[in-house]
Amino acid sequence: MNPTRPTEVRDLLRRLDFKPSRVLGQNFLIDGNILRIMLDAAELTPADKVLEVGPGLGVLTAPLLERAGHVLAIEKDDVLHAHIQQTLGGAPNFTLIHGDALHENLPAHLARGINKVVANLPYSVGTRILVDLCHAEARPERMVVTVQREVADRITASPNTKDYGVLSVFAQADYKSSLHKAIAHSCFFPVPQIESAIVLLIRQPRACPAKDERHFRALVKRCFGQRRKQIHSLVKDAPALERAGLDPKQRPETLSVDDWIRLSNELSLAPQ
Repeated sequence: MNPTRPTEVRDLLRRLDFKPSRVLGQNFLIDGNILRIMLDAAELTPADKVLEVGPGLGVLTAPLLERAGHVLAIEKDDVLHAHIQQTLGGAPNFTLIHGDALHENLPAHLARGINKVVANLPYSVGTRILVDLCHAEARPERMVVTVQREVADRITASPNTKDYGVLSVFAQADYKSSLHKAIAHSCFFPVPQIESAIVLLIRQPRACPAKDERHFRALVKRCFGQRRKQIHSLVKDAPALERAGLDPKQRPETLSVDDWIRLSNELSLAPQ
């Protein structure tokens, strides 16, 4: 069975008596070129341990198993899990978990040596999964994921743009992020109503490390919750703003990632 041929995918879904859920974002990749682009961007070697969330019909899983040393896949759906188990479960370098990635301890899995993430993330949970991965202590060194185009734009947005926000800061704090490839609707079955894109995230050291990671994240979330306000009305600590080199009249969307980290460091170290 060729999972990049629409007719064969339709036949398989009929045999499985499976109807993809639009609510869950179950749209299966059926384009061989997009598949190759993802695999090439991942730069896989036998030394790599890969996490895949939502393997679906296994279109990405099978070549991952051929290129990587080990693949851990998490599939929530009962029918799809059974299909993957039957078709690929015998691979010696494969671990398949039947569960919801949102309820899995992803940081714990990463801590066991997973260094890359390659996945067609379900539309419904893609953002939450990416945030969990970016916050993990053992963050992956490289992530290649397909997401909604609007999510891709937010991940890669620059300060002073409408898409720049919490997700931008959290992703770019540790990763060089880029929109690697826009994906046409016809590359998926069923054809989604929303646009998609491949995002490439490559881990890089922080120029300005956060002294208190939780404080940094909480500060960013709180301030972007009122993004039209000036920073001095959100952070009522003029000396900290001055030490961080910020204009009190700036708004949250104008602060770079390093600005946020510097501000967090000044605030978290200030006398209480």
